[in-house]
Amino acid sequence: MNSIDLGLPAAPPAQVRARRRRTRQLRVGTVPVGGGAPVSVQTMTTTNTADVDATLRQIAEVTAAGCDIVRVAVPSADDARTLPKIVVKSPIPVIADIHFQPRHVFAAIDAGCAAVRVNPGNIKKFDDRVGEIAEAATVAGAPIRIGVNAGSPDPRLLAKHGAATPEALVESALWECSLFEEHGFTDLKIAVKHHDPMTVIAANRLLASRCDYPLHLGVTEAGPAFQGAIKSAVAFAALLGEGIGDTIRGSLSADPVEQVKAAHHILASLGLRPRKLEIVSCPGCGRLQVDIHQLAARVEAAFDGFPHPLRIAVMGCVVNGPGESREADLGVSCGNGKGQIFVRGRVVRTVAEHRVVDTLVEEALTPAGSSAPDTVEETS
Repeated sequence: MNSIDLGLPAAPPAQVRARRRRTRQLRVGTVPVGGGAPVSVQTMTTTNTADVDATLRQIAEVTAAGCDIVRVAVPSADDARTLPKIVVKSPIPVIADIHFQPRHVFAAIDAGCAAVRVNPGNIKKFDDRVGEIAEAATVAGAPIRIGVNAGSPDPRLLAKHGAATPEALVESALWECSLFEEHGFTDLKIAVKHHDPMTVIAANRLLASRCDYPLHLGVTEAGPAFQGAIKSAVAFAALLGEGIGDTIRGSLSADPVEQVKAAHHILASLGLRPRKLEIVSCPGCGRLQVDIHQLAARVEAAFDGFPHPLRIAVMGCVVNGPGESREADLGVSCGNGKGQIFVRGRVVRTVAEHRVVDTLVEEALTPAGSSAPDTVEETS
C-alpha cells in the first residue's frame, strides 16, 4: 500500500520491561546477538537448498516480512555446493543447518555462511572434529550455534536421564560447549528446544543460570499455525519477560513468512519490537449489530503491508467501542448499520457499514491534520 507518513502516534511502549539477561555478544553477519542487542527474528527455508532460485525467492519473502536471520538445511553434498551462491545473494545473514556429516560444517564455513548450527547429538564422531571446526570457524569469524532438540539429544545423556528432560537438554548443550572451550572457542550460541513449552521454559531458565552465552529460543515442532503460535507465545512470553532470550524462531507448521509474522507479533506484544499493524477488535457478544469477525478480517487485509506503525480499533457496540476507538490511531464503532469513524481520538464522520473499510483506508491516506470533525452521516 502506497502512503505517506500521517504523523499517527505509534502504539505506546510497554511500561514495564524485564531487565535483559547479561550475555556475551556475537555477530551473525551484520546482526548482533546477545549483549543487550535487540531480540532478532529467525526462520528456516522450506525449499530444497540445492534449488538456488527457489531458496533465494523464499529468503526474499521472509526478509520482506521482517526476518533478521535465515537458516537453510544442508543435508547433502548438493546443498553444500550451492551455499556460496545463496550466501552472496541473500539480503540477510545465512546460517547453515548441519546434521550427521561434519564435512558439511567445513563446506558451510568455506562458503561464507554467517554462522553454522550443529546438533552434536546426531553428528558422527563430532567430538573428534571439534578442534578442526573451532579452528576453521575462528579463521572465518563464524559463530557456532549448539542446537539440542528433544528429538535428537546426545544418546549418552538421554540414557542417563531417561528422557529429554530440561536437565538432559542443558547438560548436553553445556558438554558440547565445553569441547569448544577446550580449544579456546567461545563464539557460541545455544538453543535447547522441546515440543512442550513448559519444558522449554524450565530448560532455558536452567541454562541461563549456568552460562552467559546468548540463547536462541524456540518451541520445536510446535504444531500447526494456531496451536504452534500459542505454544510459542507461552514459552517466549515467560522467558523474554524474565530477560532470557536473544533470538527467536516460531517453529510453526506453516509458511516461513507466517513464522516470522508470529514472532514479530509476540515481540511487539512484549514491547520488544515496534508494532506495525495492530487490530484491536472485540470478540463478539449478543449486543453486536455487525459481523465483527468478518469486518476485522477485511480491515486487516486492507491494511496488509501498511508501512507505518498503526493501531486500528474495529468495534461492534457502544459499550467499549467509542473508548477503544478514541485510543487507537484509527477506529470505527459500529451499530444500526453504520460506523462512526475516529481519527486520532476524534470523530470525523459516520458512514454506512459497507463503507467502513474504504473510509478507514481513505483516512489513513489523508495527511495528518486534514480531517476535520464531521458527524454528517453518509447514506451511500
